[in-house]
Amino acid sequence: MTASGRRRRTLLLLVLLLLAAGTAAAARWFLHARFYESTDNAYVAGNLVQVTPHVAGTVIAIAVDDTDRVDAGRIVVRLDPSDAKTALAQAEAQLAQAVRGARTVYAQNSVLEAAIAQKRAELGKAEEDLARRGRLAEQGMVSREGLEHARAAVTAAQAAFEEARERLAANRTLTDRVTVETQPVVNQAAARVREAFLALRRTGIPAPVSGYVAKRSVQVGQRVAPGAPLMAIVPLDELWVDANFKEAQLRDMRIGQPARLTADLYGGSVEYRGRVSGLAAGTGGAFALLPPQNATGNWIKVVQRLPVRIALEPGRLAEFPLRVGLSMQVEVEVRDASGPRLALAARSAPAYSTGAFAEPVAEAEARVRAIIADNLGRVR
Repeated sequence: MTASGRRRRTLLLLVLLLLAAGTAAAARWFLHARFYESTDNAYVAGNLVQVTPHVAGTVIAIAVDDTDRVDAGRIVVRLDPSDAKTALAQAEAQLAQAVRGARTVYAQNSVLEAAIAQKRAELGKAEEDLARRGRLAEQGMVSREGLEHARAAVTAAQAAFEEARERLAANRTLTDRVTVETQPVVNQAAARVREAFLALRRTGIPAPVSGYVAKRSVQVGQRVAPGAPLMAIVPLDELWVDANFKEAQLRDMRIGQPARLTADLYGGSVEYRGRVSGLAAGTGGAFALLPPQNATGNWIKVVQRLPVRIALEPGRLAEFPLRVGLSMQVEVEVRDASGPRLALAARSAPAYSTGAFAEPVAEAEARVRAIIADNLGRVR
């Protein structure tokens, strides 16, 4: 075969190979690739739950350190309770004093009723004396001056009687339709006891959720204020992936579409499954600290990316745990585009909640009732 013939055959083979490769690529795109959108601009995200104090105090103990696992409700930091104990003792003493003061108000009713009876008797005696002196005055046996003195005594006794009645009425305004326990001054003192009791309990700071400790910044002996971040707890069983897709890739993306993910940590041999749970309300640039000013005249078009949240199936996470911030490879199947682009309804239940801060209200209430009972006695 001549050299020119060999060249023609080589060129023909190359053309056939290129046609075959092009046909295979076109077939792959038509049958498979056009139904998938992928990105390597994706990262693991999760809740960074802050541990913060409710009251001010000095740290005397730290029960956990970075990388430790902690269960929800466990006390992770303790503050010095001395001031809180003193405040509780003062509040309890004030409640006892308020109860005894209220008892005095109720007892005063009986004292005032007795005073009214006394003034009524004195008034009756003065009226009888005036009537007797009047009869004697008609007979000329009592002077006019003595009669006037009797009339003045009746007037004074009447005024004293009315004053006693008014004092009883005024005192009854403090006791009518209320008991000692429901007196405003007693309720106010009881509220201070509850407040002081809760402040004492809050010197033990619990973990809001179960997870792993990170970013511990608190130190023993440190004086902390309410709301100061002490550490973070990351629940690694509640992670998701934020995948940043280009604008053109979002045309057929819908909530509920399945996704396959791999982590750089484990490589392609470990595959995670997930679903699109939502698309962000704006691009990263729109929420940046310094958003772009595209109307200034020096505009340059930049392809924007929109964060898409991928909810991970929990089974794989338990076997191959991830960490917040790790890089991921994401591929979303967009074959079924019948789902919604945005969430159609509000959540019917809280997305996240904790019971670690359930206040011991019943215990505080029992303490208040015990103090009232100890100082109540018998009230008529």
